[in-house]
Amino acid sequence: MARLAYLGTPELSVPPLVALLDAGHEVDLVVTGPDRRRGRGSATSPSPLKAAALALGLRTTSDMADLTAADPRPELGVVVAFGRLIRPAVLHAVPMVNLHFSLLPRWRGAAPVERAILAGDATTGVCVMAVEEGLDTGAVYARAEVDIAPGEHLGPLRDRLVARGCELLVEVLAGGAARLPAPAPQEGEATYAKKIEAGELEIDWSRPTDDVLAVVRLDRAHTSVGGRRLRVLRASADLVAHPPVAGAAPGTLSADAVETGDGVVRLEIVQPEGGRPMAARDWLRGSRIADGVRLGSARP
Repeated sequence: MARLAYLGTPELSVPPLVALLDAGHEVDLVVTGPDRRRGRGSATSPSPLKAAALALGLRTTSDMADLTAADPRPELGVVVAFGRLIRPAVLHAVPMVNLHFSLLPRWRGAAPVERAILAGDATTGVCVMAVEEGLDTGAVYARAEVDIAPGEHLGPLRDRLVARGCELLVEVLAGGAARLPAPAPQEGEATYAKKIEAGELEIDWSRPTDDVLAVVRLDRAHTSVGGRRLRVLRASADLVAHPPVAGAAPGTLSADAVETGDGVVRLEIVQPEGGRPMAARDWLRGSRIADGVRLGSARP
């Protein structure tokens, strides 16, 4: 077993920490983002990882200097969705491995799962890799493929990747920090998963149906109607019940169907601004929106 430092921030970084503790590893220090305002008002709250670490009785910090000043220093740092630059001096002092949610070198960067969905990938996976100065360029200790189910949304896919990643991380560290397996250099063409920008979550109905549905699968898609935001939580392609209307502009609403650049999307679950998630047909019935209204950012 190893004496570890653990670096992460969001909710998805919590299960790997728990898995390492359950496997018998000692976590001397958890490094995470500083407390931030996460809602209305001036009160601050800890990152999801910090909250979990405190509940587990672990020492936490947001200062990287605490990592290099520790005595004794951790044998290894484990990084999972940390979201901050790790400077070379720190890497020289404490070797680190990273659990990354893609099959490197495809989708290096901040949003690998989201980019895999938007690109229409049928397969993704997880890698345990060495951390070095380049962006996700380190050699890979182990990898595991995970199929993306047709129409699978970000939440369930990410949950499956985290679960497989926990298993892989425990397997790689089973012999402790001194007995890591020999890593293999990344091979193939690198692609980069830049952070999802807010504008990418606004549905452009002039895009092809597959592109529209890919955005919906990110679980934060939205459009607008009558100047008010409408989140689209579930949708599907339905050419049988709702064939395209000849000459209808993209974004045109007819019953629960919306014209796209090359077909039709059927709205299934929506959330109106200030309201709760509901079946699209219930929303339509209550809002009394007439057929022929154009939604959102449809572009001619």
